[in-house]
Amino acid sequence: MIEHRAPGKLYIAGEYAVVDPGQPAVIVAVDRYITVRLTEGSEVGRVRSSAYGRSPLVWVRDDASDRIVIEHQPSDYVFAAITVVEQLRSELRLPPRYYDLDIGSELDDVSGRKFGLGSSAAVTVAVVAALDEFYGLDLTRTERFKLALLATCEVAPAASGGDLAASTFGGWIRYSSPDRGALRTHRAVHGVAATLAATAEWAGCGVTRLPNPDSLQLLVGWTGSPASTERLVEQVRHSDGRRPLQPYPEFSTDSRACVDDLVAAFEQRGAGAPAVIGRARRVLQRLSETSGITIETSQLRALCDIAERHGAAGKPSGAGGGDCGIVLANAELSTDPILREWEANDIRRLSLAPHPASGGIDAF
Repeated sequence: MIEHRAPGKLYIAGEYAVVDPGQPAVIVAVDRYITVRLTEGSEVGRVRSSAYGRSPLVWVRDDASDRIVIEHQPSDYVFAAITVVEQLRSELRLPPRYYDLDIGSELDDVSGRKFGLGSSAAVTVAVVAALDEFYGLDLTRTERFKLALLATCEVAPAASGGDLAASTFGGWIRYSSPDRGALRTHRAVHGVAATLAATAEWAGCGVTRLPNPDSLQLLVGWTGSPASTERLVEQVRHSDGRRPLQPYPEFSTDSRACVDDLVAAFEQRGAGAPAVIGRARRVLQRLSETSGITIETSQLRALCDIAERHGAAGKPSGAGGGDCGIVLANAELSTDPILREWEANDIRRLSLAPHPASGGIDAF
């Protein structure tokens, strides 16, 4: 049996702007995981996951095209990951094989509600890693990230890939995205292997490790209200579903400045980072005002205001609209008052810590 797990993630700064090629964000991988177990099969393949109900999804291969076929083809991340790796395997002229995947998740609560920790990205990364080992592709970590992004683009074309980078490389990272439309076009014309090696199409994409900010505490609060990142990003970009909406003129500049200052703070062991988080919150508030989209819900606002009253700084993590908020506080600050007020406001603390950095990062 082959087993791979991938961590969830939290956006710390740079949300929304990071969907534009070359725009940066700071993200951290966290110690809750999607686990994929692969066993060799025969005649058919099966995927078992709570997302599919009690019965596994069964897939076979089309004899003529070698394409993966299931009775009701889901447009989801698991089968997008399977498809991209199988296409690469076919291009490399490796023989096809059947396999079963069993998927387990720590990224939702007992009722199945997602915490907003990037479960879609984590499962994509874990499936790619398991199939890499199964087929002996010997991919680098960067190549696995690229495959995961190519898969994700087929399901969510606007996804930046930052969550994939965090799940692939671990730790605290600065990430900037490539032009995903150009990648989709290149793959459609030239195939997966050529797209992995197409330097020009990956321009603007980068992952840089950041030092662990030892002088800071990271608190994570969950509002219990799930949010759809894809829907919120689309609403900000197209406020009425048709008319293109431009964020306020300085949005990208303001977001980049927050990310750059946060990176600089981390390089100084976190000194000044809470103040930057406060600025990043204001950037998202102004984006919400100009777009008419609710990024900071009433509970997220309470989460952040409570942190600020007690000498820390908080903001929504990711697209907002629910899910999680993050707080950075100096290490010497007592967080008990924050946590007591969170509990009184039905905000659940998630006991999370950074997942450690792992492996090298090759040039893109």
